[in-house]
Amino acid sequence: MGFEDATKGEIDQALQLSWQAFQVYKEYPLTKRAELMATIAHELNKGAANLIPVAAKETNLDAARLQSELKRTIFQLESYAEACIDGTWLDARIDTADKSKSPVKPDLRKMLIPLGPVIVFGASNFPFAYSTAGGDTACALAAGCSVIVKAHPAHAETSDLVAAIIKKALHALNMPEDIFIHIHGTSFEVGKELVEHPLTKAVGFTGSLEGGRALFDIGARRPVPIPVFAEMGSVNPVFLLPGKLRQDAKAIASQLATSITLSAGQFCTNPGILVGIDNESLLKFRDYLELEVEKVPPVKMLHPSIAKSFHEKRNAALQQNDVKVIATAKYEENELQSLPTIATVKAKSFLNNPLLHKEVFGTYSLLVKCSDVDEMIEVAKALEGQLTATIIGTSEEIRDRPQLINTLKERAGRLVMNGVPTGVDVAIGMHHGGPYPATTDSRFTAVGADGIRRFARPVCYQNWENELLPDALKNENPLHIWRTVNNQLTKNPVGRFPE
Repeated sequence: MGFEDATKGEIDQALQLSWQAFQVYKEYPLTKRAELMATIAHELNKGAANLIPVAAKETNLDAARLQSELKRTIFQLESYAEACIDGTWLDARIDTADKSKSPVKPDLRKMLIPLGPVIVFGASNFPFAYSTAGGDTACALAAGCSVIVKAHPAHAETSDLVAAIIKKALHALNMPEDIFIHIHGTSFEVGKELVEHPLTKAVGFTGSLEGGRALFDIGARRPVPIPVFAEMGSVNPVFLLPGKLRQDAKAIASQLATSITLSAGQFCTNPGILVGIDNESLLKFRDYLELEVEKVPPVKMLHPSIAKSFHEKRNAALQQNDVKVIATAKYEENELQSLPTIATVKAKSFLNNPLLHKEVFGTYSLLVKCSDVDEMIEVAKALEGQLTATIIGTSEEIRDRPQLINTLKERAGRLVMNGVPTGVDVAIGMHHGGPYPATTDSRFTAVGADGIRRFARPVCYQNWENELLPDALKNENPLHIWRTVNNQLTKNPVGRFPE
């Protein structure tokens, strides 16, 4: 099946239609937006039997992984729909007037409103959860934005099937069909045209640093700049403290081996760097990790270009001075597969070689051996922004190393204690973001209902009559949402204004 790139004219038409649909959709009540998202979720569940085989054929992911991901996608739509109705994301704030003050204090009421048409770029490694009906699309719809999805070429047919499901949901609810528009494009020009178009108001992207940064720069260079929320590369360092390793070296090695090799290492939270103090406990951990990794069979990667990149970056890292391979899977290497590999290097060499700090997307991790805690902190300071940082240690060890913890806090969006970074829970308390180059804006998350806020902006209403205000800001609080009224968080109606 062929999928032709959208032309410049087709992209312009798509944005014009999306803008017109946005004018209608933004006025829908929260309940109507939530109904759309719930209907999409229901239709995805009904269509699973058709979706899974096509996605498996296009991505080389097995049925179990795809079924799990589709369930996550459905849960995202349903939970973000609930969050949409809950209205907390609107961040409604009310400061009532006070005529006793001189000058008179005005009545001020602020809430978030939708930005406008959002461009969502499908992710290569998540054909469901981060693509056509994935988290960015769900957040944008919850915020009241229309959406244009550019399908990822690696799973274009799957994307088409999901897009048809979304269209079916819109039709069933008698909503404008152009609230959601789906296009294809393999060339960079398609993405460039989408971001440059004057009616585009925001972008959601999950992918490589090169791709995300290019789109971010395009968005910033526009006559009217727009936010580009790009989630990009991360090595997700794991810091191994000696006390915990002495207690649980075998269990920790098993847990990390599974995390490193899960789904051919094709997760943005894959632990790509392990950092420990060079002593007997680290040596024992290394031996256990070697045994675990050697028995993991290579797995065919998502598509040839990702496999090619993995082998090129892996080989480049292994050719650096002082880098030694300590474990590879005991299977014949295949250029389309991700060969599980653990290498090691001394901290001094790591600190002097920026190439070793870069992500190798796949089943590869580098064990950095430090002479002491001070050198471990130097390694932490040398790292760029990350989605996650993990600390494996006893409570006492972690308590006694505030400098290490503070350094990691400055560089990561999520701090994991005695666990692994893979497995990103969809919850309001989750933060899936981090300082550049992990993302282009560390203040926002790409997972969890807080992500809705990315596609909205604040508007303040000053001295408006109550009946003319949006429901979220009216005295009687007809939506029954949480609001901050005169510095108090409450669901209660606003009292009468002072005379």
